[in-house]
Amino acid sequence: GGCWHQCCPGRNNACWASGAYRARCYCDSYCERTGDCCEDYHAVCRRAAVGCLVGPWGPWSGCSSPCGVGSKARSRQVTVPPRHGGEPCPDLKQRRGCLGEHPTCGTAK
Repeated sequence: GGCWHQCCPGRNNACWASGAYRARCYCDSYCERTGDCCEDYHAVCRRAAVGCLVGPWGPWSGCSSPCGVGSKARSRQVTVPPRHGGEPCPDLKQRRGCLGEHPTCGTAK
């Protein structure tokens, strides 16, 4: 089977070629997980793959609640998007709990 000129990112059941014994082999990046890639997939398709790269985490935001339980968030940006079936991007946002402790909290009723 040959993937020449038909490499597909992600899972694409229409991205296949005739393999040995008339069986289908696939040229999509998902074939690595399922083990049904065409024989030339790595030589033809993976060479052009570019995995996602992300920048550093930004600072945590302030607590969403000035008094009591709230949450903080932070994010990061994609610097190089994935191409040609490369590794997908990791999480770009994180959230965690916090406890607001504004000076006026103790005096509020």
